[in-house]
Amino acid sequence: MNGFINRRQAGRTLAAQLADLRNRPDVIVLALPRGGVPVAFEVARALHAPLDVVIVRKLGVPDHPELAMGAIAGGKVTVLNRPLMRALRVETADFDRVLAAERKELVRREHLYRGSRPPLTLAGRTVVLVDDGLATGATMSAAITAAAHQHAAAIVVAVPVASPQAVEELRAAGHTVVAAFTPEPFYGVGRWYEDFSPTSDTEVTTLLAAGWRPPTPAQPHGESPHGAAPGGNANTHHAIAR
Repeated sequence: MNGFINRRQAGRTLAAQLADLRNRPDVIVLALPRGGVPVAFEVARALHAPLDVVIVRKLGVPDHPELAMGAIAGGKVTVLNRPLMRALRVETADFDRVLAAERKELVRREHLYRGSRPPLTLAGRTVVLVDDGLATGATMSAAITAAAHQHAAAIVVAVPVASPQAVEELRAAGHTVVAAFTPEPFYGVGRWYEDFSPTSDTEVTTLLAAGWRPPTPAQPHGESPHGAAPGGNANTHHAIAR
């Protein structure tokens, strides 16, 4: 496998790995914007599940913003890579500046993307967290924490492409990861898309409006514990060989 044409096609490929969740009334799909929204839209449509968004912002190291020292999500969730921060000697004032800027952007995006629609209630639900790829896992870890804080009954991380290291780290923490493609060497998420152009705010809001609907009353599927995988155990990892 050489990768995906674009995010929408990647979402359709990923949805096939999640077939056990189709037509289950307890399932909710949450996208990590912006790039995760086109992927999640196709997943939600295939599973016949409501679509919503979980806003997560990477906390970039000062002077090296592409390097994540942590991430934040709604509900005042903060996940930090403290060993990295110590190694790079990140000053408290610099950290506070990055944190304040990203919190401001998080609030802006929540209002922009969701509009007047209320966030979907996650308590007692099986939550599928979808992004366009998984590199370090920092932003996804914040999304997992946010869903857990809202008492999701089970959480499934679902991505079209992921680094083997990130998958193993999340699995070691007891999380379910469904990945369509885990290339080695990884190189980066964008390497595995023919079209990895930025997803616009307009596309995000349009897809979220089309995919949002009030979920049916919760009817949990069986007695799966937190983190139970679709049709398997908490450490299930689906991958398509290269």
